[in-house]
Amino acid sequence: MTTPKLGVCYYPEHWPEAQWAHDARQMRELGLSWVRIGEFAWSRMEARPGSLTWDWLDRAINVLGNAGLQVVLGTPTATPPRWIIDKYPDMLAIAIDGSVRKFGSRRHYCFSHLGYRKECARIVDLMGERYGSNPHVKAWQIDNEYGCHDTILSYGASAEAAFRIWLERKYQDITALNTAWGNVFWSMDYNSFAQIQLPNQTVTEANPAHVMDYRRFASDEVVTFNKIQVEALRLHTDVPLIHNYMGRITEFDHFAVGADLEIASWDSYPLGFLEDRSDQGEDFKHDFMRQGDPDFQAFHHDLYRAVGRGKWWVMEQQPGPVNWAPYNPKPLAGMVRLWTWEAIAHGADVVSYFRWRQAPFAQEQMHSGLQRPDGGPADCHNDIFKTAMEIKKLGPVQTKQADVALVFDYASAWAWDTQPQSQDFNYFRLVYEAYSGLRRLGLSVDILPADTENFRTRKLVLIPGLFTWNDKLKTAVDNFKGQVVMGPRTGSKTEDFQIPKNMPPNIDGFDAKVKSVETLRPTAPIDITSGGHIYIWREHLETSCDVIEVGGDGAPVHIRDDNLHYLAGWPDREAMARILSNIANAAGLDTEDLPTGYRRRDLGRYTLHMNYGASALKLKSFTLESADIAIIDNETHKRLI
Repeated sequence: MTTPKLGVCYYPEHWPEAQWAHDARQMRELGLSWVRIGEFAWSRMEARPGSLTWDWLDRAINVLGNAGLQVVLGTPTATPPRWIIDKYPDMLAIAIDGSVRKFGSRRHYCFSHLGYRKECARIVDLMGERYGSNPHVKAWQIDNEYGCHDTILSYGASAEAAFRIWLERKYQDITALNTAWGNVFWSMDYNSFAQIQLPNQTVTEANPAHVMDYRRFASDEVVTFNKIQVEALRLHTDVPLIHNYMGRITEFDHFAVGADLEIASWDSYPLGFLEDRSDQGEDFKHDFMRQGDPDFQAFHHDLYRAVGRGKWWVMEQQPGPVNWAPYNPKPLAGMVRLWTWEAIAHGADVVSYFRWRQAPFAQEQMHSGLQRPDGGPADCHNDIFKTAMEIKKLGPVQTKQADVALVFDYASAWAWDTQPQSQDFNYFRLVYEAYSGLRRLGLSVDILPADTENFRTRKLVLIPGLFTWNDKLKTAVDNFKGQVVMGPRTGSKTEDFQIPKNMPPNIDGFDAKVKSVETLRPTAPIDITSGGHIYIWREHLETSCDVIEVGGDGAPVHIRDDNLHYLAGWPDREAMARILSNIANAAGLDTEDLPTGYRRRDLGRYTLHMNYGASALKLKSFTLESADIAIIDNETHKRLI
């Protein structure tokens, strides 16, 4: 059990030095314990090659630390200064259409560029040497938001050269690659690895196996880039190393990056994400425009708890309107408090807000902070102070293993980006709709990686849309006594992106084969006789399994063999709720159709109740006001907060 802490992101280089001590004192008075600095400050550390200026950063760390704040020091590699671009003009990433990503904002580098990797290792080593034993620096953040702004995939010469090396290591022989990729099709055989180019700007779609290997390679490049900085810092410090991931970013394997770090964190922007990367309809977005999707943040909390192997933070929590979404409303009063408590209920050790003071200049001057540009308190100030007092009152909290788990696999996202078969098919959306369906039934969920080999004492596991089986996951399924829900599209390809000889879902002992697939127009969903519809994706099965539900077309929708269930299509919200509820009940779990906007989460001895709705919600023993939370002691049934 731990007592969660609050923090904030701060940019001392943006403000007069005489103001730093005042800011630090106000942070402590607000109840903050952590402060992140430095992640965009390379040009102030090294304005010219080799001309290092540390004195301002020395003083900033001392001012903040002496005020009682623990410092997260960021490596500045997300924003290489102009002189590095002049030195290595070919380090700029190349977009899929061949255009060059220019200097002038951030994340303007190719992960594969060897010269830039050396510059990163050098500056990080120098920072580690200077601050690795500083008593105020209690954690490090490596880079910033890998993948933000579509910056994982680069199609330049550095990536192409590295990709050829990666392929040769994997396949050893060009004949093996030709066989794995099926290059006999369209006369695509290669005579040497040197002939292979990156899979962009082809006349029509590139070979999906080629694209898939490129996506694996690109993810591995992020892992290597991150590891270079980890190794440099580990020479100088043993405090935790962190990266701050983003919402709905699937272009690299976060589990693989997280294996080299002690803590996972993510940047939570509920209102921005609702407008910018949600599949919800316009009515939903209107109803929740000041609260955010009730399940989007929770999904990522659970995901990054898994990536961090139980140790995770929110590094940036939205405190007010952002500047980057299509529309940028302000949160309802109380929502910043609700978002903070929800993160804590999912196990966050620290919730840090972005940012301390709104910037009066440059790209993010319309992005709110905890203070206005003039130093006055922003609207969220009371929310944060109240939350800090409540945390102090409640004391240590804990999470417990959920009875329900959901397998999330980044490679599956790459596969279905490569071959969606429908413009509406998206792996994240499929998994997220299953997760949201579970939450609406009042269930807490753990997220697991696809190489999980033991589901432990859980009662229900979902594996939707899995690209291909691996031996560990097969073992976990074989040994599990609880209910397993697979499909649609689970196990539908081999590792080499081919249809398996046994046909999908390719499960030994499960007598079902997907004999054909169709994708559906939005105007042509298929009725399910029990209610609701199949939409987007429909499979037709050859099976001797028990048929639990059928479609209006007479074909099975839900089949079962003992504890294994398969869904031969993508259920809409109504069908998802019924199917999941029935299977959860069979697993011995109690479910409840929660009121719109109401969610709850286990906190060990306590339960957190949340009202994402814009109006008050009357429950059995208490009332939740709009944007309100309640923490109930499960033993005494008293409301503590």
